Amino acid sequence: MSRPTINSLASRALRTLDRLAPPAIADAHCDIPCGIYDPHLMQIAALTVVRMNQLIEGLDLPKDGDKADRARYANSIARYVLVKEEHAEVVKREVRIIWGDYFKPEHLEKYPDLHTVVWNILKLGGKNRQEANAGAAQDLLAATHKFAEIFWDSKGATTSKVPSRQAVGGEIVVPNA
Repeated sequence: MSRPTINSLASRALRTLDRLAPPAIADAHCDIPCGIYDPHLMQIAALTVVRMNQLIEGLDLPKDGDKADRARYANSIARYVLVKEEHAEVVKREVRIIWGDYFKPEHLEKYPDLHTVVWNILKLGGKNRQEANAGAAQDLLAATHKFAEIFWDSKGATTSKVPSRQAVGGEIVVPNA
């Protein structure tokens, strides 16, 4: 019988440790920190919230007694609401990452309303998860624009609002070249 090698003993020990205390999944942009931050995703997610509200508002109510029409309506509403809620959460996640990992205390001297802007986005994200409300969706998008303007200014870039070129319409804030 052969003796176990150090590598096989270490491998078995690590497998046992993994079974006893499985590693948890780390959810973060990267936390290296890599220095790569961009508010673009949060704006696209906010546009998606706006679009889902448009689709909900544009959905024809089912005809009385038409079972297939009711099923189509219920399926569409369920899907639109799910996507709306997921993207409202993406907005909240992205603003937390940039706010917590990128912005430093010295930024608050130049942007004293930064915490209020972030708080507003977080509250609007929650409101958009809770209800189908086109006005709240537009407010969320406007709040992400304000945040993007602050972010790009902190990097020394001027910004412009440009058409999103998406089915939803609307604009996004981008840094000027």
